[in-house]
Amino acid sequence: MRFTKMHGLGNDFVVVDGLRQALPEEKTWPGLARSLCERRHGIGADGLVFVLPAAGGVIRMRIFNPDGSEAEMCGNAIRCVAKYACEHLGLGGEGFLVETLAGPKEVRPTYRGGRVASVTVNMGEPVLEAKAIPVVAPASPVVDWPLGAGGHEFRVTCVSLGNPHCVIFTDAPEAMELERWGPALERHPAFPRRTNVEFVRVVSPDKLAVRVWERGAGATMACGTGACAAAVAGVLAGVSAARVTVSLPGGDLRVWWEGPGSAVWLEGPAVEVFRGETDLEEMREEATCPGA
Repeated sequence: MRFTKMHGLGNDFVVVDGLRQALPEEKTWPGLARSLCERRHGIGADGLVFVLPAAGGVIRMRIFNPDGSEAEMCGNAIRCVAKYACEHLGLGGEGFLVETLAGPKEVRPTYRGGRVASVTVNMGEPVLEAKAIPVVAPASPVVDWPLGAGGHEFRVTCVSLGNPHCVIFTDAPEAMELERWGPALERHPAFPRRTNVEFVRVVSPDKLAVRVWERGAGATMACGTGACAAAVAGVLAGVSAARVTVSLPGGDLRVWWEGPGSAVWLEGPAVEVFRGETDLEEMREEATCPGA
């Protein structure tokens, strides 16, 4: 199976073209994600992305996390898919639609030297209704809600960008123990479909510093939907402007949201690292061999 390794600010993906090659059975895709995303025995990635034919848009994206679960949407992955589509499938122009499990998303490539340097994505309107995120909370929208997890109380703001997010404002996100608090919040009973977690510091009204624990992936260098969730939460809490730069460990993304009733826009880079081919049969054989 041929693949392309890509990333958005270090949030990396194994991108598989399902338009120009036959794919293994769909039921095997979660297992493939677990194998291919593993960083010692596989290719290594934060997600396995399939580029597929679309029913209503131009192309369709499906993304599987390293634990085999499927994500509804990923802001970094969709930028990589847009770049791939422009540079390998002949798409381009001012923009086109990419279908996702969170609905069709408009992507607009920006070129530099004949290549796609960055992509702007219309992420759609954020979901603020508690039941639709989903989050089990006493009030909706969920803004600055006290939530206990692992013996600690957090003040959380919840939003969905096609996938659920739990945003926590803190003076020192770099001091938060992601490996401890991330899983405790991701799998908290308040989140029926689990959740992504963002620890956010307001650097200034137009800049946020964010660390992310991604549902099904763990700590990542960047998260596009997480950056959008942080920006939305900042506007809801009255601590940030409509246009912000979101600084993540992997670099900066730009997000703008004018408030309820308007769409969130995300802009950031996408990079192709290398192309390759993997022997799926050999990987299956290795997975069944007993350990030494």
